[in-house]
Amino acid sequence: EAITKGNPMWNQLSVPSGTLYAWDPKSTYIHEPPYFKDMTMSPPGPHGVKGAYCLLNFGDSITTDHISPAGSIHKDSPAAKYLMERGVDRRDFNSYGSRRGNDEIMARGTFANIRLVNKLLNGEVGPKTIHIPTGEKLSVFDAAMRYKNEGHDTVILAGAEYGSGSSRDWAAKGPMLLGVKAVIAKSFERIHRS
Repeated sequence: EAITKGNPMWNQLSVPSGTLYAWDPKSTYIHEPPYFKDMTMSPPGPHGVKGAYCLLNFGDSITTDHISPAGSIHKDSPAAKYLMERGVDRRDFNSYGSRRGNDEIMARGTFANIRLVNKLLNGEVGPKTIHIPTGEKLSVFDAAMRYKNEGHDTVILAGAEYGSGSSRDWAAKGPMLLGVKAVIAKSFERIHRS
């Protein structure tokens, strides 16, 4: 009955004109993703992978929640550091699920699951890995960025049914943003594979 009247607060929001979205560089919820920058009408096709380092070495059943958790942002995580640097209070971190419109948060949240078991850490549980050239233990994000900055490709090793769980696009986009060039697994869950 009142649908055309709407909510007065909603109707008072200022709406920018134009055909393109006006990205707010200060937003910690919505950020312009890098996927479409320098994109051409013809996809580049497969790329070679040479001399890559292993970023993570997994066993079987790595789920989409291991790859891209949707839960709360841990206070000591790279995503938390990113938010704090932008003046966001701990109580306002919210969750990875609520911030999936920000690629900067989601890249930092890739493989940030606290139950992650990485064989490079000899049974230690958590979102860490070893930067192989130095032997230093780092967050997965920090190690990935170091490899990227050094010009090194990375790969992930995994067992059976990699990517099982609910279909989540961030389970594919996150590793790509980390610079992972290939996931070498015994098998991939059907939806993730496609």
